[in-house]
Amino acid sequence: MVGPPVGRSGSMLEWRTGGAELARSGNQTETRDARLKRLAESIDALVEKDESSLRHAREIWTVRRAAAAELYGICSHFVTAVNGLLSRGKVVLDPPEFSEGAFHEESANMIQMNVRGRILQVEFEATVELVSTEDFRIPYTLEGLVRAFNQELLDKDIIEEQLIFYTLEKQKKMWRFFDARTYRSGPFDREYLISLMEQLT
Repeated sequence: MVGPPVGRSGSMLEWRTGGAELARSGNQTETRDARLKRLAESIDALVEKDESSLRHAREIWTVRRAAAAELYGICSHFVTAVNGLLSRGKVVLDPPEFSEGAFHEESANMIQMNVRGRILQVEFEATVELVSTEDFRIPYTLEGLVRAFNQELLDKDIIEEQLIFYTLEKQKKMWRFFDARTYRSGPFDREYLISLMEQLT
């Protein structure tokens, strides 16, 4: 009488188990390789994203410095034009000179025009974010105030203030004023400065 093969079912079970383990190991390797590949692609994308952000930040920084010099130029040309027509007195511009390198990125910047105690002050600074729309509908990267006052207004504790923004419009970049009381807005230019100074004289 021949008995059943000894150990055959055990060998089959071991083979099946070993094959399953090999299959799982192969799947795990493929999964790990796929994850590593996705991770590498994500890191490459991060590098490109960071480089793009740095380029944008440098571009905004350059724009801000040029905008500061442009604002000073508007004020300087206004003062020069007025002084060229005066026979008595003089409008004093402070600071007397300004360049792109004089712009303070981390603090407020000031331009002042003074004629016999009638003063226009222009204060501006960089926005916290590179570009903002928090206080004006058009994206801007510099913001500030224009103050107009004389001794009479100071005696009454009155200082006229209007907001200014350096806006980044699709067609052009420009300085704008905004009157929060009347919602009137327009370009910050020589005509605007004339209207402010007329109110003080």
